[in-house]
Amino acid sequence: MNKTQAAFDPNSAFMYALAVLVIVFVLAQSIYFLLRALRRARAIGMDRATLSKTVGSTALFTLAPAFSILLGVVTLAKFLGLPLPWIRLSVIGAITYELPAATSTANALGISLSETITDPKVFSAIAWVMTLGILPSIVLTPVLIKGIQRGVVKIQSKDKAWGDIFMTSLFMGMISAFSGMVFSHIREGLPGLLPIAVLAVSAIAMCICGLIVKKANAKWLENYAMPFSMLIGMAFAAIAAPAFGL
Repeated sequence: MNKTQAAFDPNSAFMYALAVLVIVFVLAQSIYFLLRALRRARAIGMDRATLSKTVGSTALFTLAPAFSILLGVVTLAKFLGLPLPWIRLSVIGAITYELPAATSTANALGISLSETITDPKVFSAIAWVMTLGILPSIVLTPVLIKGIQRGVVKIQSKDKAWGDIFMTSLFMGMISAFSGMVFSHIREGLPGLLPIAVLAVSAIAMCICGLIVKKANAKWLENYAMPFSMLIGMAFAAIAAPAFGL
């Protein structure tokens, strides 16, 4: 068993080969649909200036989620290696799901995520939990999305204010579920307070971004508020860790 564990490397050439194959496929698919969209736009008479502006603005606004994805890859790569997080977050995953899934699995197995995982059983267990846990969103979305959308539209058409409250409540419910992981560390003493402090700093950063958007009419910041808040939170965690005994 020890030999198997010693031979396992989440950053092996085989894992990188898998990652490259997946990424090349996704890029090829994206280029294919981009070219088809450009041909269709020309066929219906869209002028070149409009096309250039549309492509340019779309490319610019993809930078915001790209920052979040990059941060997620860096975070997960610490203990899962680079290839698996690269595949997951480049195709379907999100740091708000992948990290809790990996952490929950590691906690259930009694494994620390402070260093790279070299146990193939633990690595495969985390990969399976990530994969199986996200499958319902792929399978159920096409089946249920029309009914859910009709229900939301019906609520908003009857009373827009209540519709806004309903959607906000759904969002806050999701945030509350993730917050449970943060506050569960309180029992660890001073080190367990660091996640709460990071949460507070990130929330303050997000509020500041919101005020800038509202007061200075900086609409462009709406797409970058989350990456900025994440970067500020991570920087604070790195600087403040020694003060919390880490």
